[in-house]
Amino acid sequence: MRLPPEEDSRSQINIVPMIDVVFAVLTFFILASLTLTRNQGLPITLPEAATATTQSEARLTLTITAENELFLNADPVELSTLAADVKSRLIPGQSALVSIEADTAAEHGWVVAAMDALREIDGLRLGIATQAP
Repeated sequence: MRLPPEEDSRSQINIVPMIDVVFAVLTFFILASLTLTRNQGLPITLPEAATATTQSEARLTLTITAENELFLNADPVELSTLAADVKSRLIPGQSALVSIEADTAAEHGWVVAAMDALREIDGLRLGIATQAP
């Protein structure tokens, strides 16, 4: 008895499930890395405070570097126009918090001058950013 010749069936590897797994792992690492980063404007050394508390409301960040440069949410500003710049970013009728992140090497006079300029704005609260000891 003669059997018909077998067709030469080639083995194939289906890579679609592997691509799905790779994209799932990539998505996990992207989302995980986004939650691990802190939204901080500029690299500065914050002073330490044992009694610091976390503020959760929406806020503006005023950064004062060691060279006494002022940045409002990472945008450079001048001390003379600081109050006007903050007022332009506030939503009318909503309370706001300005968090002052001053480097430990920044001059105390610059921090006080910035606070004095911001206190002219009605309804604005000020906070000083610190780090845990």
